[in-house]
Amino acid sequence: QVQLLESGGGLVQAGGSLRLSCAASGRTFSTYAMGWFRQAPGKQREFVAAISWSGRSTNYADSVKGRFTISRDNAKKTVYLQMNSLKPEDTAVYYCAASSLGTTPSRVRDYDYWGQGTQVTVSS
Repeated sequence: QVQLLESGGGLVQAGGSLRLSCAASGRTFSTYAMGWFRQAPGKQREFVAAISWSGRSTNYADSVKGRFTISRDNAKKTVYLQMNSLKPEDTAVYYCAASSLGTTPSRVRDYDYWGQGTQVTVSS
């Protein structure tokens, strides 16, 4: 069992930066691949980024490549999403998730545990 709690969301101007954190509970955090997803109003939840259990492999959606960076600290049981050069279209609720499948899965259905989400709003 893994419980996830996101933090770090907020309101930022276009071009600005935010860093999201996701703190996990449970002794098996280091065995899970971790991902970030987002959901804007009226849209489906979409993949943003994923990182393998070791941190050596990462995967990004094309829309965030070069702007977002996912990382993890297994000792702190925390995964991060550094978001730079933010755009209004990045506005969404951001969720972190844990997966026991694959290295860096990008499908919602591959994830076993989800956080409650944190709102990110980018103003133009």
